[in-house]
Amino acid sequence: MSDNFLDKLHRGPMLADGAMGTEIFARGVSFERCFDELNLSQPDMILDIHRRYVEAGAEVLETNTFGANHFRLIEHNLHGRIAEINAAGVRLARIAADESRRTVYVAGSVGPLGVRLAPLGRVQAAQARQAFLAQVDALGKAGVDLLILETFSDLNEIREAILAANEVAPGVPLVAQVTFTEDGRTPLGDAADTVARTLLDLKVDVIGANCSVGPARLLTVVNLMMNLAGGTPVSVMPNAGWPQRVGPRIIYPATPDYFADFTRRFLIAGATLIGGCCGTTPAHIRAMRAALDEAIALSVRSDSHRRIEVTNGAQEMEAIARDELHPPTRLQEKFASGEFVIAVEVDPPKGHNAGRILEAARELGRSGVDVIHIADTPMARMRMSAWALAHLIQREADLETVLHFPTRGRNLLRVQGDLLAAHALGVRNLFVAMGDPPAIGDYPEAGDQHDIVPTGLVKMLKENFNTGRDHAGKSIGGPTSFYVGVALNFGAPDIDREIRLLRKKIACGADFVVTQPVFDVDVARRFLTRYRDQFGEVPIPIIAGVLPPASLRNAEFLHNEVPGIYVPGWVLDRMRGVADERREGVRIAQEALLELRPLVQGVYVMPMLGRYDAAAEVVEVVKAKV
Repeated sequence: MSDNFLDKLHRGPMLADGAMGTEIFARGVSFERCFDELNLSQPDMILDIHRRYVEAGAEVLETNTFGANHFRLIEHNLHGRIAEINAAGVRLARIAADESRRTVYVAGSVGPLGVRLAPLGRVQAAQARQAFLAQVDALGKAGVDLLILETFSDLNEIREAILAANEVAPGVPLVAQVTFTEDGRTPLGDAADTVARTLLDLKVDVIGANCSVGPARLLTVVNLMMNLAGGTPVSVMPNAGWPQRVGPRIIYPATPDYFADFTRRFLIAGATLIGGCCGTTPAHIRAMRAALDEAIALSVRSDSHRRIEVTNGAQEMEAIARDELHPPTRLQEKFASGEFVIAVEVDPPKGHNAGRILEAARELGRSGVDVIHIADTPMARMRMSAWALAHLIQREADLETVLHFPTRGRNLLRVQGDLLAAHALGVRNLFVAMGDPPAIGDYPEAGDQHDIVPTGLVKMLKENFNTGRDHAGKSIGGPTSFYVGVALNFGAPDIDREIRLLRKKIACGADFVVTQPVFDVDVARRFLTRYRDQFGEVPIPIIAGVLPPASLRNAEFLHNEVPGIYVPGWVLDRMRGVADERREGVRIAQEALLELRPLVQGVYVMPMLGRYDAAAEVVEVVKAKV
């Protein structure tokens, strides 16, 4: 049957099966077990999974041999049974295929070795080749119709697997699939076009992508591969979205209907071998089968009509792919949906232990905070890097962050390097500002030179980084997806100048505004009225700052020594002579917040002296009014 697989693939699209491991786990088998060994100890389970995929409409069955190589099997003391396990995997898939009484192909599944090759790891290329030779030889001798090399992240490793297949299974059709992350690159950083060229140079029969991410992300990869593939078929087998743990269960969010929709999109893109990976089930394959059959039936339309349909579909597909590759941040989504955003600022720790701050972030999340602002060297005092803390909070507390990014004290090299680091760590929301001058901080003698002002940085982010280029116009390997905020002072001495500066920031591409602390709401009203009279409503969301002074002394310090902060006399008067200065500061912030609520799209609480309990109290009053 192997002679016919490629002929049939060139005649039209084919449907592969879904996940094997997901189905095994759903039957109560622990991840600690060797799934490949189940070919020997629980063959009825594996056969039943194959049968269900055949019933769902799969035309290609992958053997349960993904990890049946020397390096993975040695972990279970099974490395002496490589040939036996692989042969059993082929036999079970063949039984299900033959029972179907239609043409169903058996694909020998070969996954990565589970170890890193030199120079990243200690395994040499020759050792890797020997491991692949043993597995592929066993699969070939057992009579597979094709081989699928899948979920590879290292191009050097898949090269050894391909060379091994060519040596011991010449003539057996070879599908080579690489896995990609959400940014459209392999986990080792290779772009889709680099992957495609490498696989084409190695003359495999089918190139493709599988695993890691959902169908929307892989749609972009398929497009890029199709641009280079020429006449070589392209395969795609995505995960059912990003896995989530719910109690003892692993849940994949993408539904069968969603996969059916993307089956149509993959066909429009030009993919011809389509299936599913982790999280996909017989229900997904059944829905994909229906979509595929519908597309085949519609293919009898006239060529002119079909060309129009494909052209329109491709345009729609490219637009969706752009959106899915750079999905909006949660903050962006909340603004778009009209939600009132609640943000709280936290300062990085003075040392390297962020445990206290992480626990404070978790508590703030539980109290209803939507996003955490991370100050960068606040008051020009030495602290942990802000983008490191932003990453920790997003990972450990599951709260999105806004990274404060001052330009003061950074040259263009450091600015761009720090931005790339933040993006690599998943930090997408930025608040661009000049930053506090070193003269007020721990190191007054420190330099505060800078190569770029905040408006220039906003423009660079939107016009360069978010289009895949650095400040010099050179490629950074792919576009970033930063969502950028800028500073505003409602109470600036020269309101007209502040309005002109705000309009310049908006023209440079600013996405939202964060204000200095507001005590007197009439000041905010006057600013917004002046802007509205001249230019209409401010066209981007405004997050208004509120600050609960921790004490009278703290309020006096802010007023007298912190640039940009003005504390009205009546605030100082209210703080004098009260029994509980902290509580009075909270009340002042609450009152300002409730008055600001109808004027802006969010609030930004700035607790003083690490009093995050005060921030939570302020949040409680606004949540009660939302």
